[in-house]
Amino acid sequence: WPCKASCLVVLPPSESRCGVAVKAEGFKEQGNAFYIKKDYEEAFNYYTKAIDMCPKNASYYGNRAATLMMLYRYREALEDAQQSVRLDNSFMKGHLREGKCHLSLGNAMAARRCFQKVLELEPDNGQAQQELKNAEAILEYERMAEIGFEKRDFRMVSFPFLRCVMRPLTAASFRQISAPLSADRGFLLSSPRSDILRMDSTNADALYVRGLCLYYEDCIDKAVQFFVQALRMAPDHDKARLACRNAKALKAKKEEGNKAFKEGSYEAAYELYSEALTIDPNNIKTNAKLYCNRATVGSKLKKLDQAIEDCSKAIKLDETYIKAYLRRAQCYMDTEQYEEAVRDYEKVYQTEKTKEHKHLLKNAQLELKKSKRKDYYKVLGVDKNATEEEIKKAYRKRALLHHPDRHSSATPEVQKEEEKKFKEVGEAFSVLSDPKKKSRYDSGQDLEDDGMNMGDFDANNIFKAFFGGPGGFSFEASGPGNFFFQFG
Repeated sequence: WPCKASCLVVLPPSESRCGVAVKAEGFKEQGNAFYIKKDYEEAFNYYTKAIDMCPKNASYYGNRAATLMMLYRYREALEDAQQSVRLDNSFMKGHLREGKCHLSLGNAMAARRCFQKVLELEPDNGQAQQELKNAEAILEYERMAEIGFEKRDFRMVSFPFLRCVMRPLTAASFRQISAPLSADRGFLLSSPRSDILRMDSTNADALYVRGLCLYYEDCIDKAVQFFVQALRMAPDHDKARLACRNAKALKAKKEEGNKAFKEGSYEAAYELYSEALTIDPNNIKTNAKLYCNRATVGSKLKKLDQAIEDCSKAIKLDETYIKAYLRRAQCYMDTEQYEEAVRDYEKVYQTEKTKEHKHLLKNAQLELKKSKRKDYYKVLGVDKNATEEEIKKAYRKRALLHHPDRHSSATPEVQKEEEKKFKEVGEAFSVLSDPKKKSRYDSGQDLEDDGMNMGDFDANNIFKAFFGGPGGFSFEASGPGNFFFQFG
C-alpha cells in the first residue's frame, strides 16, 4: 500500500510552508484513492504532482514506485524506490520495494541485500523474511540451472525453472534467468518472451532472449536484429555474440543451398543443406525445413529412400509441417508405396481441406487400388507410357519366351509355371493393345464390370491372331537348349 507519511519540504519563497504541504498531501490522497480503485495510470499522475510539489518527500517516491510496479514498469519503479531510500535511509517500504524491483528484473543478489536491510530496520518483518527466502531460493536455482546448462543436462535446468514459476512473486524474475536456458533447448515459452521486454526493453538479457526465441521460430533476420541490439547494450554479452554468429552462419548456408538448387547444382545443394544441419541441432523449426529441402534435392538425385528418411526427420521435429508430408507422400508414390502415400495425403487433407490436396489423395487411393490388381505393364515389361509399337514388341518377345511348346521337355512344375506366364502375357496384350480397354484399365476401372472374364481367357487365340500364318505352329530344337519357331 502507498505510504501516508507527512511531507518534509524545502519551500518555494512564493508559497507558504503550510499551503504547499496541504496541496501535496491532497495530490497524494487522490493518488491513494485511484490506487485502491486499481486505476494505476491516474494514481501515477497524482503521485507525480505530489512529487513536483514536494521533491524531497521519500514516501511520495515510494508510492509512485508501488504504482509503477503494478504497471510492470519495473525499471522506473526501481529508480523511484532507490530515490526514496536516498532521501530517507530508514524508509523500510522503500528498501522493500527496491528489493522487489530487483527481483522482478532478475537481480536476486541485489534483492537479497535490500531485504536484509529491511530486516536490520525491522527484524520481525514477515514480508521481508519471505522475500529474502525467495531471493535466496532464486540464487540457488540459478546456480543449479547454470550447472545443468554447462553439462547440457536439460532435466537439471528444467527442475529449477518449474520450481520458480510456481512462486508468484518471483516468477517474473526467473523468467529472465531461465528463458535463455529454455530457449537454448528449443522449448519456447511464449508468455515470458513478451513479458520480459514489456518490463525492460533496454535490458540486454531480455533482448537476447527475445532474439533467441525468434531464432528458434525460424525468424532469423529479426533474431539477428535483437542480438545486435543486445550487443549494443552489453558489448561483452558472450551468449548474444555466439547466437548472432550461429544465426548468420545458418542463414548464409541455407541461402547457399537454395541458390545451388535453383541453379540445378543438386549435389552441391545436398552438401550445403547437410552442412547447415550441423550448425545448431537445437534449432527445431529451421532444421525441419533444411531436412525437407534436402529431401527435395534427394528426390531430384533419385535418392528416394534417403528423401523419405529426411522427410520423416522433418516431421519428427515439426509434426505440423505440411510440406514435409507432401514431399514424403510424393516419394512414396514414386517408389510405389501407395498405402504409405495414402496415409500421408489423408493427414494433409485432414489438416488443410483444399481441392489440390483432395485430388492428390484421390489419385493416391486410385493408385493403391490399381496396385492390388495384376500389373499388365509389368507383365510385358514396359513402361506405363509405352507406345503401341513398344507394347507389340514386348508381347512378341514374352509370348515366344513363355510359349508352352518351348517348354515341352521341362518338368511338370516348370511347364505349369510357364503356361501361367504365357496366359498372363496374352491377357496383358489383349488389354493394352485395345485403346478402349487400356483407357479403362489406366483409369482404375474393373474390366470385369464390362463383361471381360479373364478366367475364361484363351491366350492361344491372341497368339495365333498376332503371329498369323496358315496351319499350326511349333518350336523345334536347333541345338542343345535352343529353339526356333515355325508355322506349319
